[in-house]
Amino acid sequence: MLRSYHQKDIAFEAGCDEAGRGCLAGPVFAAAVILPPKFRNKLLNDSKQLKASDRDKLRVVVEKEAIAYAVASVDNLEIDRINILKASFRAMHLALDQLKQQPGYILVDGNRFVPYGKTPHACIVKGDGIYASIAAASILAKTYRDEYMHKLHQEYPHFGWLENKGYPTLFHRDAIRTHGETPYHRKSFRLLPDQPELDFNAPVAEYTVVKVVSPEETQD
Repeated sequence: MLRSYHQKDIAFEAGCDEAGRGCLAGPVFAAAVILPPKFRNKLLNDSKQLKASDRDKLRVVVEKEAIAYAVASVDNLEIDRINILKASFRAMHLALDQLKQQPGYILVDGNRFVPYGKTPHACIVKGDGIYASIAAASILAKTYRDEYMHKLHQEYPHFGWLENKGYPTLFHRDAIRTHGETPYHRKSFRLLPDQPELDFNAPVAEYTVVKVVSPEETQD
């Protein structure tokens, strides 16, 4: 069972996660979720560990039972303009902006984050497998993005987005080689193997790296 909170004495703790960071096409999506303190669901886990049908079931549960939730996206043009790391954080901020209940603390899946105003936060490595609120955010970000890529598939069926959702599968890359790029492809990414390698994990000076909390350091 995932943990309900990180800071016991804070009433509203929001979990944040993104989906689509490593894709060659489409937006990056992010979600922010505040769950009730006593929320429990045995099925809830990191969205990547679940079947699509289970993610769809959990999305309904999260949207029904969350104190507040929001989903936002940043498109491929903005990703190309500011880079995928900044775009991921921007999507998280946009989701947080939309919450009907503003959080007193933010839990972010990963190892870095841009501070959201003066709200304290913690970056949790593999947090979507530790905290319920982050897992819930991962479910919403993933399911909303998958829906969006299904719509794009209707416009560009040759790229297999119904199955690969824009990720760099062999089929997707072969389709790029055959049909060329679409308006939804991230042109700053290495779309084909013979393109120069790009480093998307390079440090970004204006971003704050906070304490990374490992599973061993977390407490009930």
